[in-house]
Formats: sequence, C-alpha cells, structure tokens
Amino acid sequence: MSTLNSTPKLCHRCTKDRLTSACDGCHVSFCIKHLTEHQQELYQTIDNISEENDSLKRELSQRGIEKILLEQIDTWEKETINKIRSTAKTARTDIKQLTEESTNRLISIMNKLSNELHKNQKDHQYIEDNLNRWTKQIEELKKELQIPPNIESFLEDDSAIVRLIKIKSSEKIEPNQTDPSPQTESRRENRSSKMAPSSTSPSDSSAALNKSESIANVNISSSQSSFYPSLTFGFNQSSNQVIQQLFEYLMRLDPMNKNGPMSGSCGHQTDQMEKFLSQTFGFRNIPGEYIVQGVRSFKLDNSVSSLKPETEIRFPSNTTNSFAMSVQEIMNWQRSYRVYADNNIRGMNKEFLKRALQGKSEDGEEAFRMKFVVRISTCPILMEFDAKIICRNLNDNWPNRIKLVSVTGIDFAGRKHDVGDILYYVSNWREIYEMSHIKDEPALLNERDFRLKKLCPAGELHQKRLLNDLIHMARLRLRACDAEGVQIVVETGIGLGVFAGEHIGVDETVRITAAIAIRAVLEQDGSSYKNIRGIVFALPIIDVEKNSTSIRDTFSEFVEHFQEPPYNSPIPVMIADQDMHRLTVAIARQGFIVSELNPADSHGVFGEYWQNRGPAVEEKLALTTVGLLVQHHLINTEVLNENNYHLLTINEGSTLDWLAGVSNDNERMTTNCCSHQ
Repeated sequence: MSTLNSTPKLCHRCTKDRLTSACDGCHVSFCIKHLTEHQQELYQTIDNISEENDSLKRELSQRGIEKILLEQIDTWEKETINKIRSTAKTARTDIKQLTEESTNRLISIMNKLSNELHKNQKDHQYIEDNLNRWTKQIEELKKELQIPPNIESFLEDDSAIVRLIKIKSSEKIEPNQTDPSPQTESRRENRSSKMAPSSTSPSDSSAALNKSESIANVNISSSQSSFYPSLTFGFNQSSNQVIQQLFEYLMRLDPMNKNGPMSGSCGHQTDQMEKFLSQTFGFRNIPGEYIVQGVRSFKLDNSVSSLKPETEIRFPSNTTNSFAMSVQEIMNWQRSYRVYADNNIRGMNKEFLKRALQGKSEDGEEAFRMKFVVRISTCPILMEFDAKIICRNLNDNWPNRIKLVSVTGIDFAGRKHDVGDILYYVSNWREIYEMSHIKDEPALLNERDFRLKKLCPAGELHQKRLLNDLIHMARLRLRACDAEGVQIVVETGIGLGVFAGEHIGVDETVRITAAIAIRAVLEQDGSSYKNIRGIVFALPIIDVEKNSTSIRDTFSEFVEHFQEPPYNSPIPVMIADQDMHRLTVAIARQGFIVSELNPADSHGVFGEYWQNRGPAVEEKLALTTVGLLVQHHLINTEVLNENNYHLLTINEGSTLDWLAGVSNDNERMTTNCCSHQ
C-alpha cells in the first residue's frame, strides 16, 4: 500500500517537512497521520463500490422487464387473434357472396333457356339452328356445374395481417467485461432495421402500404415492435407518395403504453404542472372562487406579457431533461388563437361566444350550441401519454407546427349542463329518467347527474338528427383546420367514450354514426380542401378483454365503416390503435402542419377539471401540452378578443333551432298521450 521514504519529504496534505510514506497507488507522499486518513478513504471507497454493486444486484432481481415483455406478448396475442378472426369473417362473407353471385348467374341462364324452350314448344317451332344452340348451351352448363366456381383463397404477404413476434437480445457483454460502454455505443449504431408496417386495407380502393419497408432518413430501433393495429384507406396508384410514406412511418412507431403512468388519475402530472405555473408565472388558486361548479379559479401574479420576450422557460423545471421555450414563442402561440363557429345555429353570435368561453353558458340550449364552436391555436406537446418529457431546444421548430383543436362532442352521459343533448337526441328520455317535479326534464340524482329509473328501457335516438349534427360538427372542424393551414388532421373518438351513453344502451349506435358522419364529410368535401392532405384517427383499443366479446370498440367500428363500401375520397385515412400525442409529434417532426383534437367540455373552459386529478382526456391534454397557456381565458387574453371569432355558414339556407326541435317533440308527445285517452 505504501513505501517509506528514506529522506524527509513534504506531506501532500499538511505540507510539513517530516518523515513520509508514498502511496503505492497514487505515488503521493503523506505523513503518518495523513497516510492513515488516506488509507481510510480508500477503504471507504471500496465499501461504497461494494454497496453499489449489491444495490445493482437487488435492482436486477426486482426489475420487471420479464413481466412487461410477457404483458406485451399477451396483448399481441389477443390483438392478433382478433385480427385473424376479423379477416376470417370477411373472407367467409366474400366467399358466400361470390358463390351466391355465381349461382344466381347460372340460374338466370337456365331460366332464360327454359322460357325459350317453352315458347318454342308451344309454338311448335323447331329450327335445327336453335336446337344446336340449345344443345351447346346445355353442354356448357354441364361443364360449369362440374367445375367449381372460379373462386380461390390465397395468402397475401403475411406482414399485412399478422406480424410474428421474435425475441432478440443485442447484448454481447462477456463475463470478464467490466465496462459495457463501447458495446452500448456499438448497439446504438447498429440497431436500425427494416420493418413492414402492421396494417391491412381493402384491395384496390384502399391498398395496404406494405411495399415500402423504410422511409427516407428514418432509422427504426429493433426494440420498436410495430405490432399495433393500423389500417389505411384511400390510397391508389395516383395517391400522394409523400403522404403514403408518412403513414408507413407512423405504422412503425412504438406501440402505445396503455398501462403507463397516465392510464388513470394523474396526481404527479397535476402537481408538476401546478409547480411549473407557480414557479414561472406566480400561479395561485383564489380561495372560494370557482369558474364553474367544481373548477377552482386562479390567477397569475406574472403574466406572460410581463416577462422579457427573450426569457427562456423550461418545463417542468430548469434541468437538462426539459422542454425549452421562449416567452416570445408563448406570446406567438397565444396570438394564434382563433374561434370558428357556425352562423346558422340559433343564438350564435360573438357576444355569446365571449361569455361562453369564460364558462358562463347556461344549461340546455346554450351548452348545446357549444358543439358547433371550434377553438384552435398553435399548441406544442410537452410529453406523450407515457408521461416522459420531450426534450426540446429553442432551435427545434417542430412544436410550432402543432395546432390544438378544442371541440365539444354530443354528451349522452346524462348531466345537468348538457340536458339539451338528452332532450334533443333521445326520443324516449321520459321512459329512462325520473321526471323533475319543477320542469319538463329529467330529475337530478345529485348536483350534476340525472336519476335513472330502476327498470328503464334502452335509449332510442333521433338518428337522423344525430347523423346530421355529427356531419355538421365534423364539417365545421375540418373547415377550420383547412383555414388554419393544417395538412394532417389527427382525430380521436370525440364523445365516443364515457359520453357515448353506454349506461342507456346507445353507445354502439353513437360510435357507428360518428364513423359514418366523418366518412361522409371526407367523401363530400375532400376535393375542396386547400391544405388538408390526410386524416389520422387515433383510436386506442384500451380494454382488450372487453373487445374480445360482442361489444365493439371505436377502432373496430371505424375500420368496418371505412371498409365497406370502399372508401372513396382524395383524402387518405389511417386508423391507428395509438397514442394521439405520439402520432402528432411524429408528424410534426416530419415537417407537416398537424392538428390534434381535444374533446372539450361544453362549459367552454380549456382543461376545465385539470386540477381534480381525473382520468378524462381533456384534463390530460391540459397536463401534457401548453394548452393552459394558450387556450385558457384566465391566462391568454386573446381568448376573449372578439376579433379572433369567425362565424361561418356551414349549411346554406338551414338554421338549426334546438328550441323548436324540443318544442315539436313535446307537442307530439302531448298529441300521442291525448290520442290514447
């Protein structure tokens, strides 16, 4: 450990000229006192290394990689089986249809021949030419009956239906290696691989993009499994190759982590956003004040405009792993705020919009009116739904290509503020809900929800109203996106989750109608868009067990209603079991202006219950984007600037009058009751 110096030398620590010893390791001279200290330090270092090694052993024994991988395999197995069943069902239907067509064709020929023979027998006309022709027809029919119909089954490229799962490790660390760093770097350099997209599409009108296995300048890690279900529609030989390549790229993204930290309540993410706003802008709640019931009001001591434009802000904090933005950028995003509303809705005007966007819309008709209002602004994404912060430097331009589209859906959840939806779309609501003793509407169970009858029938919908209004809403938001220069629209199932009315048995009808509506708009209006070039539906299949039953999920409903009859629009469509944030960020990084849909509440307040740690999509969007800074009326003054409001005429010559519709329903109800007395 040490060697005694025969001549006095200066101690490295006390710098005194005395008898010293040199450390055999570092060759530094110490006096006896400090040599002992040096030895103790070395012993402590050895102990620390040993402790860290033991800690790594414990961590290795506890890590859940096996469990995670097994869960991924289970999910892959279930989703693959569902795809096989769906494909087999389609094949059986096709065979039955083709067989029936072949049979019907032969029956038609035979009937025609029978009629001709009967007529000639009746008229006693037996011309040899006819006899020869009939004989020849009989021989041809015999041959056709002996030979099976010209129908065959064949296997397409197996990557189009089922992607096999393979387990592979890229680790090559020998037992005597103590420094894995060089191998780690080597793996990073050699992990790119070509992978076929996991997708299917009907032939001809909706060709699957299985030809190309790579996209320019994109390396895909071998850890990126790409088994998630995704289908494309609307591609043909004349389709835009750039959009085709983009969709292929999106199919290769990592599957969505559906059991991640944001799959339920988001306590940590809520605390993180509150802390960020507090430290950066002096955010604080105002005791006893509420924007709407259950939504706490707040204020910023330091508004965005009060800060120096060149100031750099980092989310969630000033650390290396953070999203950087400048105050000037935030002000630019705020100024991009626009509102598009349908002028042909009774009561729609700028005064109403300004009041409604502060959460002051009345229950019933005014809340109903909000589904025909679209709010849109540039709104970067801070993290995907895996809750991992996206690192961004100020010179990265992709966040400026993302726009957030906040839109209210139809609400069948049975809540006080949206009573207008129940009265207008559910024809038998009186049979479903207990009646209020005060007015002609459902009675309340609590301050928010309506009281269901104990033995109530399933809901019956005014299906024509529902379809017309879903078309109306889709047309308005796509028109708004096109006006704002959006090239790729990322949609999600707005109003198709808890608001679809599962508890009254109308959810499947609502999902089907939503798919039919958006498809109709794309087919009717697709050629008129100046900027929109593609639509991506992010429709995660959350409950695999549930979806193995007869209950259909939104993904399956949309796929089915874009498959048959063949989708026919110049705007190609992709339907993906994927995180919409992941899709949107990936599209923006590829250089496209992209919009993302925010399923907003009819109160008109962005993020509404974001501090309540709830699982709703709108609240999660408030925690994972800069939406609070750009679309909340208490932070961005542009929200209440009437110059940003644009009233459009969506359906020429027709005014949607909620009150008239409900009044007519009541009159018919009264008439029917009287006629039965």
